[in-house]
Amino acid sequence: MAVDKGKPFALSLPVSVVVLAIAYIYVSTVFVFIDRWLGLFSSPGIMNAAVFTALTAVCGITYRAAISTDPGRVPATYMPDVEDAQSPIHEIKRKGGDLRYCQKCSHYKPPRAHHCRVCKRCVLRMDHHCIWINNCVGHANYKVFFIFVLYAVISCIYSLVLLVGSLAYDGIQDEEKIGKSSFRTVYVVSGLLLVPLSIALCVLLGWHIYLVLHNKTTIEYHEGVRALWLAEKGGSIYKHPYDLGPYENLTYVLGPNILRWLWPSANHIGSGLRYRTIYDLPKGSTSK
Repeated sequence: MAVDKGKPFALSLPVSVVVLAIAYIYVSTVFVFIDRWLGLFSSPGIMNAAVFTALTAVCGITYRAAISTDPGRVPATYMPDVEDAQSPIHEIKRKGGDLRYCQKCSHYKPPRAHHCRVCKRCVLRMDHHCIWINNCVGHANYKVFFIFVLYAVISCIYSLVLLVGSLAYDGIQDEEKIGKSSFRTVYVVSGLLLVPLSIALCVLLGWHIYLVLHNKTTIEYHEGVRALWLAEKGGSIYKHPYDLGPYENLTYVLGPNILRWLWPSANHIGSGLRYRTIYDLPKGSTSK
């Protein structure tokens, strides 16, 4: 198995910033926005506090998993078998047409693998290196990264709604109410943090939803733009070989069990050394 889940937790400056941001948003949301708007010990307050606590806990679990899960290593014994009937395509170098070989790691690259200059090794189905998790996003941790971004978007929007509601409630209170101004800084800092963060995370989530639905990585998207241009220039049609259709692509990333799509488990991913392609589909079926 090419996936190693024993990667040690590495606390870098960007990771520390994310952890502090999660902690600050949680504390301000529960103990300021919910408390001042609904009352922390009222029925609506308890319900909203419980829901937001659960969301924060899942964010923490998925973030920890994205950091600590090794994205996927190329086995030292890996050797492409060009005569394997189960592998209808083999990726080759743009120049020369040879099988892809990493000079830095001194081994052949499986399909969709790329060398990361930061991690100093090849990563299976590499998407990108993310400084915010101090790790590569690749074959083994792509789902937990995707799920983390999804829950982070939900949490930020939820917190933003509670912030606006709390501000609106405060706006109808007596201007002379003692203690009101003591939370002004919390509101300002939270707004300056939540608004741009929500926008950035929504854009990131939208981008990765597009990639998931087309079974592409960020690297493959940029390579595909060039391949499409070259194909059009040569009068041919380019089709991404791993795009099996939206549902098949979704089940590849999230798993075959719909009930576990939003849970950070990845027991379905396989070795990461071979992937189904459009050439594996029955004749006459095409991805939509």
